Amino acid sequence: MAPTPAPAALARECAADAVDAFERYNAEFRAITRRAPLHFEERDWHSSQRDAVERIELYGRYVDRTVASLRLRLGGETTDRGRWAAIKDDFARQIDALPDAEFRKTFFNSLTRTFFGTVGVSPEIEFVALDLDPLARVAEYDFLTDYPNRGSLQLLFEEVLSAFRCKAPWRDFERSGRYVAEEVERHCQTVGENRAVERVEMIRPAFYQMTRAYLVGRVTGRNWQMPLVIALKNTERGVLVDAVMTRDADVSVLFSFTRSYFHVDLERVGKALLFLHQLMPHKPVSELFTVIGRAKQGKTERYRELFRHLQTATDQFVLAPGERGLVMVVFTLPSFDVVFKLIRDRFPAQKNIVRDDVLRKYEFVFKHDRAGRLVDAQEFKRLRFPRSLFETTLLDELLSETAGSVHADGDDLIIEHCYIERRMTPLNIYLREASPDDCALAVLEYGQAIRDLAHTNIFAGDLLLKNFGVTRNRRVIFYDYDELCLVTDCRFRELPQAQSDEDEMRGETWYYVADNDVFPETFINFLGFEDAMREVFLKAHGEVLTAEWWRGVQERLRADDVLEVLPYGAHRVRVASSA
Repeated sequence: MAPTPAPAALARECAADAVDAFERYNAEFRAITRRAPLHFEERDWHSSQRDAVERIELYGRYVDRTVASLRLRLGGETTDRGRWAAIKDDFARQIDALPDAEFRKTFFNSLTRTFFGTVGVSPEIEFVALDLDPLARVAEYDFLTDYPNRGSLQLLFEEVLSAFRCKAPWRDFERSGRYVAEEVERHCQTVGENRAVERVEMIRPAFYQMTRAYLVGRVTGRNWQMPLVIALKNTERGVLVDAVMTRDADVSVLFSFTRSYFHVDLERVGKALLFLHQLMPHKPVSELFTVIGRAKQGKTERYRELFRHLQTATDQFVLAPGERGLVMVVFTLPSFDVVFKLIRDRFPAQKNIVRDDVLRKYEFVFKHDRAGRLVDAQEFKRLRFPRSLFETTLLDELLSETAGSVHADGDDLIIEHCYIERRMTPLNIYLREASPDDCALAVLEYGQAIRDLAHTNIFAGDLLLKNFGVTRNRRVIFYDYDELCLVTDCRFRELPQAQSDEDEMRGETWYYVADNDVFPETFINFLGFEDAMREVFLKAHGEVLTAEWWRGVQERLRADDVLEVLPYGAHRVRVASSA
């Protein structure tokens, strides 16, 4: 038997194990990420989807392996808080000079919270999220490529495009450069100013998401700048520019909390995040970390944003606006743009599910292509809040309806498990309060959301308006997952015709209905549209009320077709129309 190391040496070795585990995780994360350009070149979209899931699962695997390894090394001292305080100090010293050190601290916290089941925060054995600022020591932008305007916008953007390395040929390089120049010039004219472009700055690695590559940067002039994102498509005949985005809102939608994570190989993540945050100052840093695939760091940032806000907030947590959920209790802090969702202890009879079913649905959404129509729900455990922060009605409902997840601890409330999501306006409330034009747009968006979800093999199950929300960019998003299922698991049927007057008069269904049977003709009966909005929906999306349309989607999904759901539409350039 090997001799037991001295306490100081043991702490040093355990800290080194944790540092090495993160380095190996990060190396594998980046190796998977670097496969994205190859998949784009070969148009291998199914491998892109598999890599997306593999990369998401990677963090949990490394935490589990490291916990098991440290458990063996520590033996009977696995939960010795003094030992872990020493390991933490050694860990901090070993990572101090490393880039993106806060990522490593988040990984360390994942280890200690697994060992100790920490409730709230334990500063002696973990790094306090309020003190972790991954952008604090970031300054220079050495990951950017600078392109000065030498007099021709077309030549300028041809230079930008030529920096994109891809084995696939350009389909029409000169034409693509011209279209980018025209789109930028058009936007400059649209804003009503005589803006002279002085330079373009681009992040060096391309961003990959599903079937597209994106070049991300900004256009600058004297005292002005605007974002620039160029979407590239690889067709059978070569690469072309598919869209040019120069409006803040369009770029924000691309980097949305409702979309799948980008694959972009960044040497220094914090530096790129600071640049992206300057392009999208209204987007929380937590969401930017998450959308580039650093989901754990995104959670840490969300925690930090929330508890920093609570230090100065004067309002209380209250039940979220909207109809009472049958599966979830949903509450919010009016001054902070998120909602908290807790699973109820008991569901009504019409909900033929149990708690584990709900957990599996959220796990499924976390790994699935969200296609801009599913909200990214972050799972949190063992949060501690002062009871005084909760309005009385909410507090009573939490303690009575979610006692399996919530309990009092003196003057505090412990939430053992919850999901945190961005707050949206429930669609049914939005349609009561918005102008007729905005209502019509929301109804069109609602129908498109159903289509987009179907194209990614998602059937929402419960299509009631209250289960959809409207974002600040007026996009309609689905956020109630307890009845969500795969389109390919459903049997879409036409309503049988009654065979007799007795069939017509029966109060119950006279024909057999299996658990997976779906009758699209009936959808419209449950939505509660006013007549004008009903007509808007039927005119644009009437086919989603037919079983034939859904069976057609099923056929394409089962044939392994990749049904694209893109984060842009109105800004597609003309060169893409013949793709």
